Amino acid sequence: MARGIRGAEARYGWLFTAPAILIIGVFLVLPIFLALYVSFSNWNGLGSPLGNSSIIGGANYQKVLVDAGLAQRDFGTSIRNTLYYVLLVVPLQTALAMFLAVQVNRRMLRGRGFFRTAFYFPSVTSSVAITTVFIFLFTASGAVNTVIGWFGANGPNWFQDPDGVLHKILGAFGVAKSGPIAGDAPLGLSWWDWLSGPSVAMCVLILLAIFTTSGTFMLLFLAALQNVGEEIEEAASVDGAGPVRRFFSVTLPMLKPTVFTVLTLGLIGTWQVFDQVYLTGGGDPGKTTLTPAFLAYHVSFENLHWGQGAAISFVLFLIIVALTLLQRWILRDKDLGRAGVRRERRVLARFRHDAAEAKR
Repeated sequence: MARGIRGAEARYGWLFTAPAILIIGVFLVLPIFLALYVSFSNWNGLGSPLGNSSIIGGANYQKVLVDAGLAQRDFGTSIRNTLYYVLLVVPLQTALAMFLAVQVNRRMLRGRGFFRTAFYFPSVTSSVAITTVFIFLFTASGAVNTVIGWFGANGPNWFQDPDGVLHKILGAFGVAKSGPIAGDAPLGLSWWDWLSGPSVAMCVLILLAIFTTSGTFMLLFLAALQNVGEEIEEAASVDGAGPVRRFFSVTLPMLKPTVFTVLTLGLIGTWQVFDQVYLTGGGDPGKTTLTPAFLAYHVSFENLHWGQGAAISFVLFLIIVALTLLQRWILRDKDLGRAGVRRERRVLARFRHDAAEAKR
């Protein structure tokens, strides 16, 4: 009888999940495999890819990654720009989100609900609207330059300067714009190009990303902080730990799963940035805001090189997967061994004992 009931449960389970499985399969899984096929074909965008194209092997990937030319150089430029974008946005937005979560989690803070809403509001606002506001703020005649002009200085032309900030700093010390030839560095760029730093326009996009995403990650950290037992914090205080020591020695280790989640989501989101680039000129100035996601769109829908655009998308996918696995390996829980486990148990027992004494 039990076997029959279990079999009926399985059938009904498949019946209820069938619509979701069908929708995911038709609108997500099949397009992914179709795009993978297009990346190995010479499809011209007319008709069905299965009936109006032929397999050309890895020619599209070779043109992007190996063959010297404009396609390789554009892809290398987009990777360089995104590397600086990721290296600045992910740590800063994570640190800011954690700081905001700690502040709004304070029991003595009045109006915590207001601050939570205020910090989270930019995350639910349209990215198009916020990007338009930032364009208004940082144009040559925008509000930021107007304020700078009040102090007798001329503001920079934020969205027209193609030089990287590191180049500008080195130029201030008399370092000339020189470097090895393009073939000496990966993806058709010289080492001087790789070490340019983000342009001023890309720095504006970095500020925009931090402003709009920190609120969402703040809520994740806030939920994790509320699950940290107060008795552990009290025990650490009894042991003489100050606020900073309590945070780094007690609170932060307990937030490790949330930190991994935030870093992973931030990593994926920053590598896929598109709409801000599209609205600020499609890579201008001088392709210093070009990203792989926008490049795939530009190559496919504007240049009509569908196979090459699909190849860029799958290379981007592999980069994201590789960096996510690397991040997971770095943040993995290391084996403490028997001595380490006993030590951790003694520390936890001491915390519990101190907490019990503090409540008496």
